[in-house]
Amino acid sequence: MELTAVLVGLVIAVGVIAGLCDRWGWPTPLVLVVAGAAASFVPGVPDVQLEADVVLYGVLPPLLYATTARTSLFDFKHNKLSIVLMSVVLVVFTTVVVGAVTWLLLPGVALAAALALGAVVAPPDAVAASAIGRRLGLPRRVATLLEHESLVNDAAALIALTVAVTALTEAPSAPEVAGEFVWAVVGAVLVGGLVAAVLAVVRARLRDPVLDTLVSFVAPYLAFLPAEEVHASGVLAVVVTGLALAQLSPKVQTASARVTEAITWRTVAFVLENAVFLVIGMQLPGLLSGLEEAGVSGWRVTLVCAGALVATIAARFVFVFGTAALLRAGSAGMRRQVWSTPVAGLVSWAGMRGVVTLAAAQLIPEDLPERDVLLLAAFTVVVGTLLIQGSTLPWLVRRVGLPPPDPAEDALQAAELGDAASAAGLRRLAELVTGDEPDGVVERLRDRSEARSHAAWERLGRPLADQETPSATYHRLRVEMLAAERDVIVRARDEGRAPGEVLTAALAAIDLEESLLDHNEELEELERDRALAPRPAEPRCEHLRTAPVGESHPAAACQDCLVEGTTWVHLRTCLTCGHVGCCDSSPRRHSRAHFGAEGHPVVVSAEPGEAWRWCWVDSELG
Repeated sequence: MELTAVLVGLVIAVGVIAGLCDRWGWPTPLVLVVAGAAASFVPGVPDVQLEADVVLYGVLPPLLYATTARTSLFDFKHNKLSIVLMSVVLVVFTTVVVGAVTWLLLPGVALAAALALGAVVAPPDAVAASAIGRRLGLPRRVATLLEHESLVNDAAALIALTVAVTALTEAPSAPEVAGEFVWAVVGAVLVGGLVAAVLAVVRARLRDPVLDTLVSFVAPYLAFLPAEEVHASGVLAVVVTGLALAQLSPKVQTASARVTEAITWRTVAFVLENAVFLVIGMQLPGLLSGLEEAGVSGWRVTLVCAGALVATIAARFVFVFGTAALLRAGSAGMRRQVWSTPVAGLVSWAGMRGVVTLAAAQLIPEDLPERDVLLLAAFTVVVGTLLIQGSTLPWLVRRVGLPPPDPAEDALQAAELGDAASAAGLRRLAELVTGDEPDGVVERLRDRSEARSHAAWERLGRPLADQETPSATYHRLRVEMLAAERDVIVRARDEGRAPGEVLTAALAAIDLEESLLDHNEELEELERDRALAPRPAEPRCEHLRTAPVGESHPAAACQDCLVEGTTWVHLRTCLTCGHVGCCDSSPRRHSRAHFGAEGHPVVVSAEPGEAWRWCWVDSELG
């Protein structure tokens, strides 16, 4: 009964605090840590002890799996050098630096014990990095690097911790340490890859979204537990399994299974990652009470905790900027991997620690005399990095001037992809049509495909004053129609005029259609301050390479629409002759008609704040 009440109270507290942070724009992890620490001193609040096995075996695997589900395998391979440097070399460097500082500041502590603390605080936390990064809108390259680093460095840190703890009772040789590390990596890759291969085969035979989601729930544990059993890295095995299944997902899962799994894991990850930060804060009273038995003076404890925090932050700065300097002085391939100074600054400062650090600290032997001091030092590093670095990251992001991910640029690329996908679908439709289809079926399929593509392009520009785009009009009217349809079904339910299963299925069909409407409210509210300039990459299309760069010169009207007395949605300017025509979402599609008549290949958007070009011949954006 008491445990149930504690868990319910924990979930409610997480929901309330996270909701307030979302409403007021506060950094959720920081507020949860502070709230947990404050609540821990309230009379009646139970003493919460963070058990290492609960976190390492119960919480960490699903959190890592949820993070890998959002990770691109292509980006992961593209950043492999940075990942190795930040996830392995930096972990070892931080372990040595923090261990040396602790050994100097805490007389009598064994060097192996001090190195164990260094290994505990070495890995930044994937949960902290992704949670704070999403809130701040970090530049995409920085956020991606932090998440990828945090997925792998836990394995390196736990291996380093195992070696340090072993060294307290025996002296492992360098070959033993190297062999243990190699097997931890190789074994994890083998186990994770095998689990992913088996689960992919299972998923390919499942059509029930509930059963498919159930498979995803056990996937992290199926990878973690066997890997740990054979003394490989369970953390790395979960990462391998998650990345592989995410890559194979479009081929082995149904669409409904992917949607169901994504929504379910968003909820699970939200509860777990936020509850972890709240529990971190609630550890404070237990750590303070343990100091009374340690026999270390208060000023010495303060010095050790402050030294560990400063050494942790400084070690990351020295390593990141030192590595950038070495890469800059290396070969051409190495220079391509160099981080710019603003990126290096953000990566250096965004090294928040989290749940893995506190869980790993519990693995320090209980018979160690200085154990409570080391535990408090680990807690100080976690809270200190979250409060100091996390609270100042918004200022630093603004100071360095790196742009966050641009929703408008993302929309432009989404429109290009949507156009290519629509074209492929229409080509496939043409191959399948036999002429025996019922009247109107082929036309409806073709209209639906084209409408989805047009909707993506419509979100990029601004319609005329007091004029809706066709997609916005469709959305507004269809939502009202679906509301009326839902009212009829609800009345039938209330009056008992149909079986419950029939009513549930009818409501589900309406809800599904409403959730899939081509609409994006965030983009409607977006105020862009800069033009959507062509991407710096060299275009493959010869027409785009030879055409002028193009600038946005908004015209007053579509020339042909004025003659015909019709209306338009958005405008395009021909870069060959300057003709201004309306887009494909417009009723008359005069820009496309101009290309058909004159053969001029490239147009530029004539919408305010846009400067992207489009080649009619090769269907390429530039």
